[in-house]
Amino acid sequence: MPACHLVFKAMGSPCELHLHGPDAAETRRVAESVIADVQRLERRYSRYRDDSLTSAINRVAAVAGRCEVDAETAALLNYADTCYRESDGLFDITSGVLRRAWRFENACAPEPEAIAALLDRVGWDRVVWKRPFLSFGQPGMEIDFGGIGKEYAADRAAALCLDAGIRNGLINLGGDVRVIGPLPDGDPWRIGIRDPERPETLLGGVLMTGGALATSGDYARFLRIAGRRYGHILDPRTGWPVLGLVSVSVIAASCLVAGSLSTIAMLRGRAGIEWLRSLDIPHLWIDAEGGRGGSGVFADLLKTPG
Repeated sequence: MPACHLVFKAMGSPCELHLHGPDAAETRRVAESVIADVQRLERRYSRYRDDSLTSAINRVAAVAGRCEVDAETAALLNYADTCYRESDGLFDITSGVLRRAWRFENACAPEPEAIAALLDRVGWDRVVWKRPFLSFGQPGMEIDFGGIGKEYAADRAAALCLDAGIRNGLINLGGDVRVIGPLPDGDPWRIGIRDPERPETLLGGVLMTGGALATSGDYARFLRIAGRRYGHILDPRTGWPVLGLVSVSVIAASCLVAGSLSTIAMLRGRAGIEWLRSLDIPHLWIDAEGGRGGSGVFADLLKTPG
């Protein structure tokens, strides 16, 4: 069966598509349409683009205003609202403003006063969301779809492939992976898991024939100060990095669910371990001391190096 493998960059991450279809030209056309849709979502929801929808919403938020959103954005906001409630306020798309205090390229933590000054601008409970209208109760707030945008794009990509008749493929958007069936010969795909201490290497891999795998971790951005590791995943209640876990991987039916569950587990710190167990989902956690645990699908990765 003809294969199409394309590598591209989107949403600040290296991405790749591995698609297999009965016709080489048609499979490539599908792959190119998937990349175009990922790029469309980046243009709409990137916080780094002044012309994005996110930036337009944040200009309204800056003056505690009110705006109307389209159906796609409303669905994302509904999901973000659910995540906020189910995580007891830990998963909060208004917490991105805290990045103004934290500069992970610097070798020092911000002053507590700088963090405290931003906390008044954080809190999904300060936002009134009544579809299709979004109102902000405090000037200077922001929203950030970074915690769900890439995962949503991966699920969209899978849906486009399935609609086009692709039944064997893998979508990798910066480590958020969506699997469409097995390889054409029936074998599973092997998905690698990064070592948070050495991100250029892999701890091992898991075998998948469908569903999604997402990993949340601080291996990309962190500070080490006085022997303590401070990651970039921030507690919206305190403004400080959560401590305890350095990486969580989750397998679920959709990338959106896998990504939000792995992020919420990280936000819970060490309490996230028991929370993951209570959900009875395939998962792997790694703590700051190098300890590992999780469910049986990750069995090859559970042995802590000695």
